Amino acid sequence: MNIQIFGKPKCFNTKKAQRYFKERGIAVQFVNVLEKPPSAGEWKSIIAAVGSVDAVIDTACGRASEIAYLCDEDKLDKLCETPELIKTPIVRSGRQAAVGCAPDVWKQWT
Repeated sequence: MNIQIFGKPKCFNTKKAQRYFKERGIAVQFVNVLEKPPSAGEWKSIIAAVGSVDAVIDTACGRASEIAYLCDEDKLDKLCETPELIKTPIVRSGRQAAVGCAPDVWKQWT
């Protein structure tokens, strides 16, 4: 099983995701989105799994209103430029992905 967590080091939900897999003895690859946001190919896979680009936008971020009016392609470009707008964690297992704290979804993967 290959679990990848895209998150922010100080994000409470990211820490919960890391702890969830650690408690179950499942190795994860952590990617700090503030330093290395997902690539274009990774975004396509994530968006296909979660259903829409809007699902990965952190609406609690004060800057979220900056991209609300953009088309999906421009939203992805803005997310790559401004990783603070990414809702974390994004947890991937193969072609499956979940955004936010979703232990019920993660349980199905393990």
